[in-house]
Amino acid sequence: MAIGAGIGSQLGIAAESSYGTFVAPAKFLEFAKEDLVLKKTTAQSAGIAAGRLMALSSRRVVTQREASGSIELEVTNKAMGLLLQALMGTTVTPVQQAATAAYLQTHTLADTAGKSLTIQKGVPLTTGVVSDKTFVGCKVISAEFSCEVGGMLVATFEFDGKDCDETQTLAAASYPTMSPFHFGQMALKTGSFGAETALDGVRKVSIKIERPQATDRFYANQSALKKEPISNDLVKITGSLEMDYVATTIDDLHTSDGATSLIWEFVGPIIALTHAETFRVKLPAIKVDDAPPTVDGFDVIRPTFQFTALYDGTNAPAIEYMSTDVAV
Repeated sequence: MAIGAGIGSQLGIAAESSYGTFVAPAKFLEFAKEDLVLKKTTAQSAGIAAGRLMALSSRRVVTQREASGSIELEVTNKAMGLLLQALMGTTVTPVQQAATAAYLQTHTLADTAGKSLTIQKGVPLTTGVVSDKTFVGCKVISAEFSCEVGGMLVATFEFDGKDCDETQTLAAASYPTMSPFHFGQMALKTGSFGAETALDGVRKVSIKIERPQATDRFYANQSALKKEPISNDLVKITGSLEMDYVATTIDDLHTSDGATSLIWEFVGPIIALTHAETFRVKLPAIKVDDAPPTVDGFDVIRPTFQFTALYDGTNAPAIEYMSTDVAV
């Protein structure tokens, strides 16, 4: 029996071999909160019938079923590969580093066709009995990563799902020993691609990756369920830098509308040799949208610069993830 509150809940994920087909979860996430829910569209028949003052409950029908929601969690040194692959789109095989226990995953931006997840959550009743809610056909439609002074690197993944299945057996959760990435490990670099240097004064970074998709593909012959969403717009990557005004590097880019490469990375303990636990976002070209610094009092000038990532014509955005995971 579980504890009859949120502390007794669980969240497991698995990559699907085909959209919307259940796969038993094999990886379990330590999460802060989630709001995955079934969404249904109903229609009520209400023909005129003498003497009837209300619509009949037997003539309400469900015409569409789908799911949606988000998961908020800390980014850890293990078990993040499936989420990153579902976000970025590339099919990734971790590459062993020099016969050590370190494996590098390189998640390069690509189409997300075929990248769907089964997400199973266990929600405890107050009695300690855990109810199963299994969401199939979960596609990542956006993810936002953020870290600030004194904090953890946290991420929020938003999903669109095909359906919620409550007939599956709840998988037994197990968790590897994990550590979070945090501000003390954070570095931010800008400059020419491949020759970026550390940017001073950075206090907080947020990056959001949006994967626009047609999530309304409801057709006849589908039993009220949708077909796999497909990309229907350009990928949008935006972010912000909160920093003390120690140099004009970013301010000058706002003025000139020039481009710079940006690397945001977290480097943890060494796994073996020179290979360390790493989470790294690489944006080969960003442009600063706003806002130049202003003075609003006696304190240190602390602007927040908003930016948009664009394609430099050669190098695609990517997320690199170094861990001991031998599979995503």
